[in-house]
Amino acid sequence: MDDQNPANQHPDFADAGQDPTSFPPPPAWTLAGPALPPPPPTSGPAAPAHLGGPRRGRRGFAAAVVAAALVVGGGAGLGGAAAYDALNGDDGGSAPSASGTSFSTVASTGSDADASAAVADGTVEKVAATVLPSVVKLDVSGAQGAGSGSGIILSSDGLILTNNHVAEIGAQGGSITVSFNDGSHASATVVGTDPLTDTALVQAQDVSGLTPATLGKSSQVQVGQGVVAVGSPFGLDATVTAGIVSALNRPVNVGSDGEGNATVYPAIQTDAAINPGNSGGPLVDLDGNVVGINSSIQSTSTTGGEAGSIGLGFAIPIEEVLPIIDQIKNGETPTHARLGISVEDVAAGHGALVSDGAVIREIGDGSAASSAGLRAGDVITKIDDTLITGSDSLVATVRAYRPGDEVTVTYTRDGEERTATITLDSDAETSNS
Repeated sequence: MDDQNPANQHPDFADAGQDPTSFPPPPAWTLAGPALPPPPPTSGPAAPAHLGGPRRGRRGFAAAVVAAALVVGGGAGLGGAAAYDALNGDDGGSAPSASGTSFSTVASTGSDADASAAVADGTVEKVAATVLPSVVKLDVSGAQGAGSGSGIILSSDGLILTNNHVAEIGAQGGSITVSFNDGSHASATVVGTDPLTDTALVQAQDVSGLTPATLGKSSQVQVGQGVVAVGSPFGLDATVTAGIVSALNRPVNVGSDGEGNATVYPAIQTDAAINPGNSGGPLVDLDGNVVGINSSIQSTSTTGGEAGSIGLGFAIPIEEVLPIIDQIKNGETPTHARLGISVEDVAAGHGALVSDGAVIREIGDGSAASSAGLRAGDVITKIDDTLITGSDSLVATVRAYRPGDEVTVTYTRDGEERTATITLDSDAETSNS
């Protein structure tokens, strides 16, 4: 049994002072998704071929998000219904390089080199000059539809990191075209995907001499520090936006697989503008180091409509998916840590009362949690020093570890606080899931 959050029950956010009986509809988590081209007009003048004039000879791209979004469960993430746009739910994300921990410098010549050298370190201009050669636009098509997302170059021969929800559209008979910062293009194939961490690798064909991005340390990111997002929102390639880190370890739930295993990660929250098509691109610090993969946004719409930035964007911390990236690159099936339980939120109280924790609904025979003596009905409140606020928080926290890691679980049973030391299982092992 993999760690699951089948109930997806979460408290709603509301403005202070509102009558609790008349809260407005909560916002929704949305995968910004591959930006899709708009449908042709049914009447009136022809739609423009591009937005904002020609771009260095590249094909113009006018993009719109499919209106309908699928609500995941009864609610997810930070107190909103989790919305996943199956075709368009893609937002920015970042991709690390295959090796190293800092961005490569942009190699340029002539006036470009002079201009780059004149830009001060630590500025958004310097970050853009450094990072743009390592970010690509991915046009994807397949049985689910067509659209575009972003990706990050990991190797000089074209290994690219992106989101699973970008690459999966081009898998199984679909196609992917990579557009590089210099205006060139190449076809690409999917190397592998991991839905539970929303990561994927694609390989551009017949390319060399690319500028790989290198990774920073997401574990050293601080709230308030400046960050930059790079990608192709709504198909507008080579777009740079800047902001700050708004929060850390924000549990974001963007859906689940056919077995009920949730795609939940402890996100870096940012107010840098992230929109459909940014998914798979990098969130970088002001030294140009990739610290996250832009992957989702908070949407105010629960029933449909075009999702866009409202200053609440989320990136997957890069260090936490490096083992997954290595496994995919080596042709292995990605593995994840687990306790072997199914959980749901503790029922929320009324008024000012708040109940934190994740209550165990089911526990697998022979699982790590069962072997440590945990039972159904126990309420988990902490993993090591991380407070558990709900079911998404628990799943996201456990996913940040690796199989075989030892953790201290704090939980309550019949009002008594207890602790247990647990060696985490792997979902590669046979279980009763």
